[in-house]
Amino acid sequence: MVSRFEHPAGGYKKIFETVEELNEPLPATVTGRIPSFIKGSLLRLGPGLFEVGSEPFYHLFDGQALMHKFDFSNGQVTYFRKFVKTDAYVRAMTEKRVVITEFGTCAYPDPCKNIFSRFFTYFKGVEVTDNCLVNVYPIGEDFYAVTETNFITKVNVETLETLKKVDLCDYVNINGVTAHPHIEKDGTVYNIGNCMGKGASLAYNIVRIPPKQKDKSDPIEKSKVVVQFPSAERFKPSYVHSFGMTENYFVFVETPVKIHLLKFLSAWSIRGSNYMDCFESDEEKGTWIHIARKHPGEYIDYKFRTAAMGLFHHINCYEDSGFIVVDLCAWKGFEFVYNYLWLANLRANWDEVKRNAMIAPQPEVRRYVLPLDPYREEQGKNLVCLPYTTATATMRADGTIWLEPEVLFSGPRQAFEFPQINYKMNNGKNYTYAYALGLNHFIPDRICKLNVKTKETWVWQEPDSYPSEPLFVQNPDGVDEDDGA
Repeated sequence: MVSRFEHPAGGYKKIFETVEELNEPLPATVTGRIPSFIKGSLLRLGPGLFEVGSEPFYHLFDGQALMHKFDFSNGQVTYFRKFVKTDAYVRAMTEKRVVITEFGTCAYPDPCKNIFSRFFTYFKGVEVTDNCLVNVYPIGEDFYAVTETNFITKVNVETLETLKKVDLCDYVNINGVTAHPHIEKDGTVYNIGNCMGKGASLAYNIVRIPPKQKDKSDPIEKSKVVVQFPSAERFKPSYVHSFGMTENYFVFVETPVKIHLLKFLSAWSIRGSNYMDCFESDEEKGTWIHIARKHPGEYIDYKFRTAAMGLFHHINCYEDSGFIVVDLCAWKGFEFVYNYLWLANLRANWDEVKRNAMIAPQPEVRRYVLPLDPYREEQGKNLVCLPYTTATATMRADGTIWLEPEVLFSGPRQAFEFPQINYKMNNGKNYTYAYALGLNHFIPDRICKLNVKTKETWVWQEPDSYPSEPLFVQNPDGVDEDDGA
């Protein structure tokens, strides 16, 4: 699963260059044969505009959202792309400058306004970005392009036109939601985000958006909070990028990367500041893992603890014989990996890219096992009795349950990231295969497949090819979990 290639020519720099949108779809050149069962559209989102006029964006997650569409039919493929016409994009185009502060780029007040009007715009509150560069998913019969704020953007997936901006705060108590919801077979969407909890302290809400409504009304209007997880620190919620869901439980991993809320609120009003300035890592805290029942939604107060780690993506979770098995793409230690995703780092020459990755947190695929009945053994004894894993859980004297993972894959500076599974068949269930984008010192240069039971691995890699996150498509005639493309 380790990259066979070096990239001294720096071909990867192209990924971080601005492109124009297209007026109509272009035919793609197909090498090899595309299976006949692959029909329909593949949608991808990512940053496509990296500067406005003379003003650059600084972080990978600042580039303006570009939607890509590949249409497959009878082995032929066409490619189309359009920028999502978010407020952030439209206003930047109109004013030819960065108007809305992004993840790592701050927007300065309009230089043409005088000090008094500038002063008043500061007190109208923060303008949160709607730059939906991360993902696209269905809610009911509609499709939304999303980032991690409270704004999601409805798009027409045929024409790639932008339809409307939706503020989730209008419907549910949430400050923002992740770009990685879980979607059940009937179309029910679950997501997590931080919120104001009881007694003016921060918490995390799981939100349920129902499937398509018989009366054709918008399912978002019927969004509800299902369950609330407490925050380890009252005013500093952890950064949350995804969560786990089994048939009967939610799993939430609270890492030591915290959002310093007071810094966040004051930063906007005082000086040029951005989202990245508001993260801090708590070296002491370690990682807290929480679980909650799904039906009815209820928090289970077990104090699962493990060493500090960074986490963006859950691979899968499932229940087995009184345990929850949780597979994660972890990063060792407490430092925030996003600190290494500044565009200047990613656009550097290959030797420099490698040097930056040397000091960054190291990636590892891990399996944790959470006992659903942690009181059945005496203190200090390993509670995990699943025969196929070396992961452990131990009750300590202070009532916390210490978890040690089993490592499923580890290669220095070789990440198995942006994981996917045969989601329709196996999400929340015992499974065998995971697929991922292979990062070589943060540069995406291969597609990986991992057997989580045997740890066997496979790699697809070609010179000067920089893939995106792989999506698994099941062969409709196939029965095996990995029968597909």
